[in-house]
Amino acid sequence: MSFPDFITAFPGLAVPFPTDTLQTAAVRSDDGLVVFFTFLQDMTLPIHAHGDQWGTIIAGEIVLTIGGETRTCRPGDSYFIPAGVEHGAVVKAGTRAIDVFAEADRYPLKT
Repeated sequence: MSFPDFITAFPGLAVPFPTDTLQTAAVRSDDGLVVFFTFLQDMTLPIHAHGDQWGTIIAGEIVLTIGGETRTCRPGDSYFIPAGVEHGAVVKAGTRAIDVFAEADRYPLKT
């Protein structure tokens, strides 16, 4: 199942990935950012760090490395990445995930 239309109508993120690879929809408040990710193609996210992040997998599979430990996340799995901890991922096409960032300005919204 895809995300419902009311979610996909939320603003997307201004990220450096083409829309035929990654689709986003986001809700922002003063306290954080919630992002609905749809990966249309396989994707590798390089190692990086930022503020706290929590996520859950809705569909597909992500091989996630957090602080040097690697695990495979599938539908129903969730993860927490503490602030400042280096992490990266290999994401399979067809994956849908919801991520919540403690930094409201983690990614800019498309205008």
